[in-house]
Amino acid sequence: MQFVHELFEQGNPVGAICHAPWMLIEAGVVRDRTVTSWPSLRTDLRNAGAHRVDEEVVVDDGLVTSRWPDDIPAFNKKLIEEFAEGRHEAQAARAGATGS
Repeated sequence: MQFVHELFEQGNPVGAICHAPWMLIEAGVVRDRTVTSWPSLRTDLRNAGAHRVDEEVVVDDGLVTSRWPDDIPAFNKKLIEEFAEGRHEAQAARAGATGS
C-alpha cells in the first residue's frame, strides 16, 4: 500500500481497472476522486469517499479507471495520454494532503 501511495505522492499517472480500485481504497487515495470500477465496488468506493460513476473510462488528475475488460481499448488510450503528460501536480498535492 505504501508503494501505491508513493506513486500518487510523486504525481505519477496511475491506472486501475476492474477490481483494482480496492487497492486504491486500501492505500487511502480515492477520497474526493471521481472513478469507475467493476460494479460491485460501488459501496466500498462511496464509503472511502470517492464518487463512482458508470463510464467506460474516467480520468481524474492522472488517475485513470475503467470498469471491465471490454473497456481496455479506451483505458489504454487514456492511460497513454496521462503518461505522455508526465507528472500531475494536482495528484501529488491530493496525496500529500491525505498522508500515509
